[in-house]
Amino acid sequence: MGDKQRFTSSRKLDHLRICAEEPVESGDTGFSDIRFVHNALPECDMGKVSLATRFLDHAVSSPLFISAMTGGHPGTKDVNARLARAAERFGIGMGVGSQRAALENPKLADTFAVVRDEAPHAFLAANIGAVQLRDHGTAWAEKAVEMIEADALAVHLNFLQEAIQPEGDHNATGCLAAIETLCKEFKTPVIIKETGCGISAATARQCWGAGASAIDTGGWGGTSWAAVEAVRAAESARNEDKALQSLGKDFAGWGIPTVVSLAEVVATGGPVIASGGVRSGLDIARGLAFGAALCGMALPLLKPAMESDEALARTIGAIHRELAVAMFLTGSARIADLRKAPVYLTGRTRQMFDKDNPAQVRRSP
Repeated sequence: MGDKQRFTSSRKLDHLRICAEEPVESGDTGFSDIRFVHNALPECDMGKVSLATRFLDHAVSSPLFISAMTGGHPGTKDVNARLARAAERFGIGMGVGSQRAALENPKLADTFAVVRDEAPHAFLAANIGAVQLRDHGTAWAEKAVEMIEADALAVHLNFLQEAIQPEGDHNATGCLAAIETLCKEFKTPVIIKETGCGISAATARQCWGAGASAIDTGGWGGTSWAAVEAVRAAESARNEDKALQSLGKDFAGWGIPTVVSLAEVVATGGPVIASGGVRSGLDIARGLAFGAALCGMALPLLKPAMESDEALARTIGAIHRELAVAMFLTGSARIADLRKAPVYLTGRTRQMFDKDNPAQVRRSP
């Protein structure tokens, strides 16, 4: 294995450890500014509330989506296997972490392939970076999909992280053209995914125009990859890396809050995955009420996934119960009903919406 491949693989283990052990969340998603109008006469049976929905022509048992977390190092295989078993058990979708390490070194492919082994029926999304797509073309995209027999391919945009990483890719030119070429040549649906800074309406229009099948907001307010890279820089023995520590801290506040990004992207098209700081079943309900097709969650599932199958199942079960209660208290027997539930929008999130923006307050009681 060459030095570059070793760096890529070891970085994956660093990310997993830092996210599990360090305070790397930053910002305010805006979910707390969304308040449902309580339905005192819900006229539905909570025991019969259905969480089932569809995404990209696939039936899923719940709108909870296990967002991309890991893979690409032998130490990550067990976590991916556990997450996949949960996806299969609960009938939910899952995305894997960046497959770059395994595409550079096929010996690491099993850290990703285990996901399909453990979840033969689940909706799975493969994952490569926009820069790697530009540099390696459709061939890498095909290999990523084949590696896990994926139902979709996420192309992630992580340029803040790249800007902070000592080994980051700092040239973003040509990525949009590469996405457009991929969407024209590829049969597998393509999801464009941000990783913590959100997607604006203008960028969303570019993605839809390029042929994207879905967009994952990856908004600001959850795990900050600038903060993660700041920790990595602080731990590095190289002085030139340590100089990036303050840069990571300075940019931990950079990005579009998840709810604002969600509203902007939904106003331009769909389907949309709301992700970035989704921390509860109530957050999922709020995201769905603002137009999300699915809601992606990563960090809240990471620690239980590192512990045991039972711990992870308990966590997902609690999330689903909270979502079901929110549906019951809005009189929503189905996910489609929840998307019509009236909400109040308050606080800073309301202030961020321009009064002439159709994405402002989409519903009133």
